[in-house]
Amino acid sequence: MSEEADEPQAGPSSAGLDWPNLERNRAGVPGGVIRRASGQGCMSWIQKVLEQIVDSPLTWVTPKEVAFVSVLAVQRYLLEEPDDNVRGGPLYCYDVTISDGVYREKCYLDPSLNSLVYKNILKVGIEMKISRVSCLYNEKRLGQGILCIDNVQCGRTLDAISLETPFRNRAQGVKPERPLRGGKSHYLALWNNEDPYGDIWLTDKQPKEHNFTNTKIISLSHLETTWTDRSDFPALLVRILRQSKLRYYGKPDKKTIEPYQTVLEVADRSGTVLVILWNALCPEWYKSLRVGLVLLLQDYSVKKSYQFRMHPLPVNPHIKSISTMEIGLNLQDPPTNIIIIPENQVKPEWKLPKLNYQFITRSELDDMPKDTICDVIGLLVFVGRVQRSKKKENCEDFWSYRWIHLADGTSEQPFIVELFSTSQPEIFENIYPMTHFMCTQLKVVRHDAQVPKLLYLTTTNESRVFIIGELNDQPYTNDIKVQNFIQWVTRKTESGQVENTVIGGYYPYPPVPETFSKYSNLIKAHSFLTPVSEVKKEIEVLQYREQKRIAIQGIITVIKYIPHSSAVKSASASETLWNANRSSASPAAREETESQEGNRKCYQYDRPVSAQCIQTISSSFSPSHKRRILQGPCAKPFAVPQTEASTQISGDRLDMPSIFQYWKSSEGKMPKTFTDRWESQMWRDKKYHVTDHLHYSQVYPESIPRKFLFEHRNFLTQQYNSQPSKYIPPAERPPKLEDFKSARSLGHFEITILGLNHDIAIDVAFLPMYSPEDVRTSQIDTLLTCMNYSCVYPQTVTDIDQCSDPEALAGDIIKAVTELDRVHIVGILDICNLGNNKVEIYLQKIYTPEDTS
Repeated sequence: MSEEADEPQAGPSSAGLDWPNLERNRAGVPGGVIRRASGQGCMSWIQKVLEQIVDSPLTWVTPKEVAFVSVLAVQRYLLEEPDDNVRGGPLYCYDVTISDGVYREKCYLDPSLNSLVYKNILKVGIEMKISRVSCLYNEKRLGQGILCIDNVQCGRTLDAISLETPFRNRAQGVKPERPLRGGKSHYLALWNNEDPYGDIWLTDKQPKEHNFTNTKIISLSHLETTWTDRSDFPALLVRILRQSKLRYYGKPDKKTIEPYQTVLEVADRSGTVLVILWNALCPEWYKSLRVGLVLLLQDYSVKKSYQFRMHPLPVNPHIKSISTMEIGLNLQDPPTNIIIIPENQVKPEWKLPKLNYQFITRSELDDMPKDTICDVIGLLVFVGRVQRSKKKENCEDFWSYRWIHLADGTSEQPFIVELFSTSQPEIFENIYPMTHFMCTQLKVVRHDAQVPKLLYLTTTNESRVFIIGELNDQPYTNDIKVQNFIQWVTRKTESGQVENTVIGGYYPYPPVPETFSKYSNLIKAHSFLTPVSEVKKEIEVLQYREQKRIAIQGIITVIKYIPHSSAVKSASASETLWNANRSSASPAAREETESQEGNRKCYQYDRPVSAQCIQTISSSFSPSHKRRILQGPCAKPFAVPQTEASTQISGDRLDMPSIFQYWKSSEGKMPKTFTDRWESQMWRDKKYHVTDHLHYSQVYPESIPRKFLFEHRNFLTQQYNSQPSKYIPPAERPPKLEDFKSARSLGHFEITILGLNHDIAIDVAFLPMYSPEDVRTSQIDTLLTCMNYSCVYPQTVTDIDQCSDPEALAGDIIKAVTELDRVHIVGILDICNLGNNKVEIYLQKIYTPEDTS
C-alpha cells in the first residue's frame, strides 16, 4: 500500500473465548472450551471427537467413529500472519460450520484443504466425512481450543438440513460473528473482496434534522485556498455525486482490523472534491450512503491529493473540480461526525448541485465514441451467470462479473453490459430477466476495425446499479429518455410481449477477431499459444467459476453431433453418481478416477448450435464453398448442399454421400440420410498410440441458457449465482435445472483435436449459438459477417417459421470439418471451472493457416 491507513481502533481478537469471561470479553472469538459431556441427552459425534482429542497423547486423531456431518457455512478471512508451515501459502483461511444433528461446531479448515473450497467441492449443503482432526489450543487460556479439520471426504448435496441444531459452544453463535483465528474482526465475502459481507455492515443510518444555528460552514473553494493555514476546519455541507465500490487492502502483515476504503465525489455550489472513507467507517456507513444524499461533515481531515488516485470525469463541466486536496473521514484522528440531512431540510439558497444523469438510448450507442461515460436504463432480457477472473496472475484475488442484456425499445439490438460487482451484492446477486434495471457510470468499449465489430458497455469504479420499482420522487424521473422507456415497457408488458427472456449458461463474449494476428495483439505476446501438453495444467489451476480463454494448435480429427434429444435422455442421473464419487476424493484419487472414466460419455442437456460454430469451422471455406446457411430465424428450411451422390472428398476424407445425402422426391420434398459423425483416417491410425487423451467434451446443465420462467425466478437466480457462504434451506422441494427448457434449439458437437506432435489429443465441446427465439441473437449476424454469411432475426417468430430440421445445419458443419482434414489449425478454447469437479471447455473459434499467416 502506498497510502497509509489509520491505525486500528481496537486490539486483535483472541483465538478463543474463555467461557466464564464471555460477557466481559465479547470482542474475542469463540473457539470453544474442551470439556466432557455431562452424560445427559444424546451424545453427539462432535462431542465424542473432542473428548477423543483430550484423551489422546497426540495433537491429532482419527475419529473412532467416522460419521457424516452436514456443512452449514464456509467463511473466508485474511490470515493475520501465515504460520511458518504454510509460509508462501495462502493469504486466506476458512472456518467451516458443521452439524452432526445434535450440535453445530465452527471448525478451522487446514490450509492444505483450501483447494476444496477454491474448486467449490467443499461447500454448504453437502454431507462430508471427517477422517482426521486436530486441536489448536490457545496457550494463554485454560482448556480452550479450536477443532481443526485435517482430512475430509466430500459427499452429495443434501435435500434439506435443519437449522434448529444449537452450537455446542454457545459463544460461537454470538453476534457479530468473529473468525476463529487471527486478529481480524470480520469475515470476507466468499468469492471476492469488493462485496460487504456479514453483520458488521450496518444499514440503519437515517437522515435526521439538524439545527444549523451554531454550525459554521465553509465552502469547498474557500477550504482549498486556506486549508494549509488552518488547524481546525469548519463543517462541510455537500451532496454526494458519485460513490465508488469498496476497496479492500488487507494484508497478513498489516494490523488494521477493517482495511477498507471507499471514495465519494461530493459537491457544493463552489466545486467538487473527493472524500475518502477509511477503515471502520466503511462498515458503519457504506451501505447507508447513496448518490444524491446531502451530508454535513464535521471533524474531518484535509491533505494533499494522492498523486496516483484516478479522478473520475467531471459529472458537470460547469462545476469546478478541486484536485489539489482531498477530504479524509475516519473514526479517529480526528473522529469524524457524519450527518445525513433530510431532503426536506435542504434549502434552495444553499445552491447544492442537482444530480446530472447522462442517459443514452441503444440507438445512440452506435455513434458513441470509445471510453464515453454514460448511464442506461432498460429491461433485462438476458442475465448471465456469475463468473470470476483473476485480478493478477498467481494471486488469490478475483473480480466477480456477469454479462447482461438490456432492451430499451429504441433498437432491435440490446445494450450488452459487462457487469462487475459494484459492492452491491443485494442487487448483483438478485437480478433476473423482466426486471427494470438502471446502470450508471458505464464506459463504452468499441473496436470498429475488428470483425465482428466490438461494441459493449462495462462498469467503472464509480458505477452503481438499481432495480427500478416505483419511479416516484426519483431524480431521474423527469428525464425524457427514462419516460420514453417506461412508456415502451408498459406497452410491451400490457401486450404480453415480455416473454422470450433468457438466464444463465455459457456466453462466449466478447468474440475474438477474424485473424489470429489480431487475436494475439489483444493479449500478451509471450503467452498467446498454449501447448496441448499444458492444457491439463491450465485446467487444474482454475478456481470456481473462473473463466479463461486459451489458444492451442492441432488438427481436428473427429466430430460428432449430439442432438438435443440424445442429451436429454442421458440427463443427470449418471452425472450425479459420478460426481458424488469424485467430489469426496483426494486430488490423486480424482486424477485416477478421471483416467478410469476416460472413454466415458455422459451427454447432458445440450446447447444450441452457435453461430460461432459456423463462424469457427467455416472460416476456412474457400469463396466457392461459402454460402448462406441461415436465413431469418430459419423462416425457410436450411439451405443444404446440392451435391451429387458421387461426390468424393479427396485425401483420407469420407465420401460425401456417407456424410450428408439428399435426393429430391417426386413431391418436391427433401428426404435425407444423415450421418452424425466423421472420423479422419489420421485418427484411426493414431488414436491407440497417443500418450494422453483428455476428455472435456461433456456439456453440463449449468452451461445451457434457459428460458426464464418468472414463477421460478428465485430458483433460477440461485442456480446462476455464485455458491453462497451460508446454507439457505429451500422453501420447497426445488426443481431440477435440466427440467427447464433450453433457450436454444439445436444440439452440440464433440470435437477431437490432435496435437501437432500426434502424442496428445483433447475432446472439447462445440456449442453453436443458433436459436430462433434466442433474445441474444443480435450478435449472430455480427459473428457471421467475416464468413460472408448473414442471419437476420425479426422481432417475433411464429412456430411455423421456426426451423424444423436442425440436422440439416449439423450436416453442413460436419461437412465443413471434413474440409479441414490434416489442416493445422489454431483453436480458441473457453475454459470454466463450474465447481464440484466439473470443467467445461468450448471451442470458440478456429483459425486456419490463412488466418494465422
